[in-house]
Amino acid sequence: MPPLKYFLPLLFLSLAIASTAHARGTIEKVDITGLDRDDDAEMIENIEVSLSLYDTIGKEQGESRLEYLLSQAERQTRRALEPFGYYNPVITVESPREGENVRVVIHVDRGPPTLVRRENIDITGPAQLDQYLQEDLENFRPRKGQRFEHTLYDASRVTITRRLAERGYFDADFTQRRVEITRAENAADIDLTWDSGRRYNMGDIRFHQDYFVERLFDPLVYWEKGSYFHEGKLDRLRESLTKLDYFSVIDIQPQPDQADENGNVPVDVTLTRAKRSIYTAGISYGSESGAGVRGGLERRFLNSRGHKMNTQLDYAQKRKSLVTTYRIPAFKWLDGWYGLTASAYDEQTDYIDLRNFKLIGSRSGEINENWTAIASINALRERWRYASGTEFTNAIYNTSTLVYPQLVADYVNVDDRLAPRKGISGSATMRGGIEGAGSDTSFVQASVMLRWFIPVGDADRLILRGEGGTTWTSDLVAMPPSLRFFAGGDRSIRGYAFREVGPRTPPPDKFALGAKNLVTASAEYEHYFKGGPWGGAVFVDTGSAFDNTIDLHTGVGFGVRWKSPVGPVRVDIAHGLNNPDSKFQLYLSVGADL
Repeated sequence: MPPLKYFLPLLFLSLAIASTAHARGTIEKVDITGLDRDDDAEMIENIEVSLSLYDTIGKEQGESRLEYLLSQAERQTRRALEPFGYYNPVITVESPREGENVRVVIHVDRGPPTLVRRENIDITGPAQLDQYLQEDLENFRPRKGQRFEHTLYDASRVTITRRLAERGYFDADFTQRRVEITRAENAADIDLTWDSGRRYNMGDIRFHQDYFVERLFDPLVYWEKGSYFHEGKLDRLRESLTKLDYFSVIDIQPQPDQADENGNVPVDVTLTRAKRSIYTAGISYGSESGAGVRGGLERRFLNSRGHKMNTQLDYAQKRKSLVTTYRIPAFKWLDGWYGLTASAYDEQTDYIDLRNFKLIGSRSGEINENWTAIASINALRERWRYASGTEFTNAIYNTSTLVYPQLVADYVNVDDRLAPRKGISGSATMRGGIEGAGSDTSFVQASVMLRWFIPVGDADRLILRGEGGTTWTSDLVAMPPSLRFFAGGDRSIRGYAFREVGPRTPPPDKFALGAKNLVTASAEYEHYFKGGPWGGAVFVDTGSAFDNTIDLHTGVGFGVRWKSPVGPVRVDIAHGLNNPDSKFQLYLSVGADL
């Protein structure tokens, strides 16, 4: 037995250790009450991010550490509410125990909101006469009588500061920048003013690159030197340079410190060439074409004048194609290209033996931010014959030679080109040839396609699509299959196979011949779960390809949607209603469907 003088200290030490061990605990859960999970979701998220309690969930803590965390919870919750305009909340922190498990309950009563009592928001200097900056001032939030939310205030302030820089007010600065909160009165007073300074002008555009001929890119500078500076002009220049696909890095920097006495700001454009050659390769499979391989070679630039060449080969069991395009920059009229294309195509399926060769001379260009157009002259030589029964025995070849001009116009006006929820897109094509002027028959052909994207709720959308086309000719037999209309498939009438709908060859094969006219329509509703990347769709498609009498075919189906990092992915299953015994069709597509 230890001496008495050691007994009492050892006893107290043992009791202290036992008490400390008993006082240890683990935070099992943290609940925030008093706020609505939907309407106040941002507040709850900010509280959760601010609370150091969340970092310790599931980890055993000593009593002193627990007391410290709980004491900080009230202060941290209070500060997390301030950005939303609540400076006088009533917060209660409870920590009931079950053994060593601790459940923390934080009850939040937001209290009265802090409202803007007085505002002084203004711009002095030449920007007083700038329409867009005055509109930004009018749209500034929060205003007098509104709840003072930090995020709204910061966003409005940053919008005006950025707009001043975008519009060439490089000397702009704050003359007042103060927000005073009076907690006792739940009031906020805003003093926020800028002095814009002078507005600068567009100066010389200096291209820095080491390969292309001088002044090749000068036509892309569509504005006059000395016109007002605007960042949008440089954005348009950057977009044009990006579309050329010559460069891996495009760095555009205005140099306001080098402005001349007239306020002209030079702009340095530093361009770094991309890799000259792009090689592509892959495998493919189609229910009609069979297995195949694909390969391509694109030369981003062939010479210092910016010419390009692209060759693509698709070699499948039953379909083969080779396309080569030579392009020359065409900037003097509209951003675009002069192109010369040669293509060869061979199809040997169960019902058709088709070969064609085509030469195309084209001019493409952007009319404005919504419209693009391609005008071309086409020379087509096509030979084909259809099977009779199950073989080509005694089948007669048809040949057609056509020379015709063509105009294609595309329109896109949507909120997001990758995954649009609102807007309209469309395309229109017109072509025609004259017998005796390089063509075996006279014809005129027109087609149009429209898509209308309608937002529904926060994330859903309704997509309406319509397509129509017609051919005027006195000799349909002379119209090659590549210029006839077909219906059926993913981008036409789902529920039917590619080219399934329309005039057919005689039984027993009944293969598609193509038609003079085309009409299709579609309605599709997409719902995204909790606004996330995954969703589902239901749709109905109808239409027909026909010569004289329309025979509508309708299909219905459903699908899965995924907003992937590389673009929308769509998987659809559809069934045709005209034949109850028809097979279900499966479709997979990737990319924006404009």
